[in-house]
Amino acid sequence: MNYHIRIAIILGISFIAACTTHQVSYQMDIDPILNDKCITCHTAPNGIGYKATGLKLHSYESLMNGTIYGPVVLAGDSQRSIINMLVEGRAGKLQQIMHDEDKALSNEEIMLLKRWVDQGALHN
Repeated sequence: MNYHIRIAIILGISFIAACTTHQVSYQMDIDPILNDKCITCHTAPNGIGYKATGLKLHSYESLMNGTIYGPVVLAGDSQRSIINMLVEGRAGKLQQIMHDEDKALSNEEIMLLKRWVDQGALHN
């Protein structure tokens, strides 16, 4: 195999590895998404999402406290975390009733949220 092809393969593998291991930051990546797409409905006392579930999104602590029904984030498990199920469209009828299409997360935002939860949902 020629030298340039080997270098290209090594750089490609390194790039893929860097992308998959990048630590997602709550402060830099997740909080801006929540503030842009979710906080309007999840602010006490009058937000419709807050009234329905008790979920406040004004801080990391309030997100991790979850709803009156239980936690929405299961650190390390995006498959079972309610927040991921909702934004990914896996929450069935609850998704249809509760969430406005205009506030839908982009695929990139969904993947950031998924990676953040899978990486332990850290307050970083």
